[in-house]
Amino acid sequence: KKCAFERRPTPPGQHGVRRRKVGDFGLQLREKQKVRRVYGVLERQFRGYFDTAEQRPGVTGESLLRFLELRLDNVVYRMGFASSRAQARQLVGHGHFSVNGVPTNIPSFQLKPGDRVEVREGRKAREPFKLAKETLRSHQPPEWVSLDAAKLSGVVADAPRRDQMPLDLNEQLVVEYYSR
Repeated sequence: KKCAFERRPTPPGQHGVRRRKVGDFGLQLREKQKVRRVYGVLERQFRGYFDTAEQRPGVTGESLLRFLELRLDNVVYRMGFASSRAQARQLVGHGHFSVNGVPTNIPSFQLKPGDRVEVREGRKAREPFKLAKETLRSHQPPEWVSLDAAKLSGVVADAPRRDQMPLDLNEQLVVEYYSR
């Protein structure tokens, strides 16, 4: 939404009258940058996710999005403990969460189906989680996550499918970008 190229008919600046037609490379690059920006991942880490997804059997684009969705900071956001992915990344980085009973402060930690994510016992009384407890009553998590709002915990029930990821991203353009 904030991208000047996306929301304006002319380029930013005083003399931005002409706009050239965007080629295939431009579309692919813009889509890759959009995916990176949505998930808050830097270029080298994103390339690593792509390389890992490419080696997996199945559709590369769906595997890539699955890897990004199963990051700890994204799962915390999807469960409703944070209002944005950036806030979820900060809460994870400050060590407020444990995975399967082990305190974890790595936002890029890869979760698997069956992993339990919970707010650590000493941290539940803090302000962000008091607010989260109020908003979790009306929060509807995705189908691949089961949430226990009273205990501030949840379980990754299953790996997300593409139809369970409510993003208007075209992962095929990202695959084409890296396949040139």
